[in-house]
Amino acid sequence: MQYPIYRPRRLRANETIRAMVRETSLSPADLIYPLFVKPGTGLRDEVSTMPGVFQLSIDQLPAEIDELRGLGVPAVILFGLPSAKDAVGSEAYDLRASSSRRFAPSRHTTRSST
Repeated sequence: MQYPIYRPRRLRANETIRAMVRETSLSPADLIYPLFVKPGTGLRDEVSTMPGVFQLSIDQLPAEIDELRGLGVPAVILFGLPSAKDAVGSEAYDLRASSSRRFAPSRHTTRSST
C-alpha cells in the first residue's frame, strides 16, 4: 500500500520498542557549552538573547567550568570579548591583547576536560 493510507505503527507499540529503534539520543555528554570571557574581575553579565548564558570575567571561569562538569557537560567553547573593537578586528590576532591573555589560565584549568 501507499503512504498515507498504510502507516505501520508496530515500531511505536510501546516504550521498549521505541527505545530500541530510536535514531537519536541526546545527553549532556553530547553538548558543548559557550563561555564568553570579558575583561575585568568579578563580572557576570547575562547575554540578553541567550537566557542562562553569561559574559564572565576570567576569575569567574573556573567556577563555571566546575559547575558544567558537575552537570556532565564535557566541553566548552571560549569566546573572548575584546576590550575595544575596530573595523578589522585587530585585537583578535594580537597576542599581547587582553582577550588573548585571558585564555592562558583557562587552558591549564580545563586541559583535563577537553
